[in-house]
Amino acid sequence: MQNGKVTVKVPASTANLGPGFDTLGMAFQLYTTISLEAADETIIRLHGSQLEGIATDKTNLIYKVAADLFEKAGKPVPELIIDIDSDVPLTRGLGSSASAIVGALVAANELAGKPFTTDELFTMATKREGHPDNVGAALFGGIIVALIDGNDVPYVRLPVPEHLGALVVIPDFMLSTEKSRDVLPSMYSRHDVVHTSSHTGVLVAALATGQLGLLKSAMKDVLHQPYRVPLVPGLESIIEDATKYGALGAALSGAGPTIIAFVDRRNSTAELEAFMVNALAEQGIACTVMNLIPDTQGVQIEACLSGVTR
Repeated sequence: MQNGKVTVKVPASTANLGPGFDTLGMAFQLYTTISLEAADETIIRLHGSQLEGIATDKTNLIYKVAADLFEKAGKPVPELIIDIDSDVPLTRGLGSSASAIVGALVAANELAGKPFTTDELFTMATKREGHPDNVGAALFGGIIVALIDGNDVPYVRLPVPEHLGALVVIPDFMLSTEKSRDVLPSMYSRHDVVHTSSHTGVLVAALATGQLGLLKSAMKDVLHQPYRVPLVPGLESIIEDATKYGALGAALSGAGPTIIAFVDRRNSTAELEAFMVNALAEQGIACTVMNLIPDTQGVQIEACLSGVTR
């Protein structure tokens, strides 16, 4: 298939879920679609309103990730026609870079004749992204619990509890992961470490067993969110009060600025939505609201040149 064409669809994701810093991720039915096709010259075409500012030359992230895979496989790096279409807002904390990395790796692996296993692709994606939460969710779907152990990235995939959904408010400004990480301290107290380990443990257990009533307590974080409050006006009040308006729990999505509230999809979210939008509006911040359903499939290979769909 090295001379063929592959199209993949990759879900957006949220990371951390409060205290699970760099270890917990969840995929959603909001997608980036990427096509790679071997060609005589590299052409990168952007589709959709979410991709403004993306490079259209060989500095493009998707091209670089694909080229790296061919090199690792010991194959010549081909010129590529790359088509990118995305509904995932850039640098908003919904895993846009993870979707790009995973999509590029899976599509390039198909073009190269599948020299790498899915777990090897996960390790590559983690090294490229720097943490396994978003890329794991994008690759496998569902809820991912993962860690970096030297050159290995052990993970567990959890099924999504029935009826679990999410209401997200996406502030009308970008926030780079680097800037959001720069505000974090280099050392933490024993109290903060114990708080993080205990809350993350209960959070994972609650998700694994479907005991969603525990999310209100388990999602409380002291490791990163308190330090990021100045970067996302309105975050503190939403996290503290969202459960009063029907949320199961609330958190900063990844590095932000998107704020996510987990909900029972059988219930109305109108009151919660009004509260979250007003909390940002009081800070002079406009936002976009989305009701998201978890994705349980992960990256999907939609089409190949031969017409075979997997």
